[in-house]
Amino acid sequence: MVHANPNLFEILAQTSMNILILGSGGREHTFAWKIRQSPLCKALYIAPGNAGTMQHGQNVPISATDFRNLKKLSIEKKIDLVLVGPEAPLVAGVYDFFKTESGLQHIAVIGPSAKGAQLEGSKAFAKEFMAKKNIPTAGYREFTQANLQEGLAYIDQQNPPIVLKADGLAAGKGVLILKDKAIAKTELAAMLNGKFGEASAKVVIEDFLDGIEFSVFVLTDGKDYKILPIAKDYKRIGEGDTGLNTGYGGRFARAICR
Repeated sequence: MVHANPNLFEILAQTSMNILILGSGGREHTFAWKIRQSPLCKALYIAPGNAGTMQHGQNVPISATDFRNLKKLSIEKKIDLVLVGPEAPLVAGVYDFFKTESGLQHIAVIGPSAKGAQLEGSKAFAKEFMAKKNIPTAGYREFTQANLQEGLAYIDQQNPPIVLKADGLAAGKGVLILKDKAIAKTELAAMLNGKFGEASAKVVIEDFLDGIEFSVFVLTDGKDYKILPIAKDYKRIGEGDTGLNTGYGGRFARAICR
């Protein structure tokens, strides 16, 4: 679910907008490509962007988490709408910054608050939230370096494949699905020892669920909502869903192009 300022739908009703996309990946390239086609797009800026996004708008060398310089840019370019691509600036509170910072409060931001972004920024938080709200989800336990031995014993009790998930953001690569318990134990120790940096200081071990997954995106201002196209996430690098996980490019490309 993607949250936006209460004035989002009023902004979208304008005849033309100056739009700022935050991010530098394939996801942002897809956004830029599609948004540039809209007659509502007066000017398009991407911070920091990439070689692909520069074909559709103006790249600006500002990090998506450099809030102070994003403020200067937004005021200078008279931005009407900000679309946040990556998770990191959302977890860092970019939505909250635009909502509360003087001179920016009129700008609509597509993306959740820092509180809402915890659902993406922390696997453990998301699992706890689902359990609290009685939302069906795979069984799990979470572990840190302090209780590593419990985690190793827990793996022994599971039926492979073993699913290990770095709790924090790891650029879409913090999930391992392993068929061998011994390898799973080695990887759990490696993750808790910093394999994915701070993101894997806590690891969620989750029951493996087999089947076809899909994503449903909802754009909402907290009152009204619009359901966006359903999309499947093609994450594994090899043909036939083999190999390690990649990022989310396939899912977002399919979602926005349909």
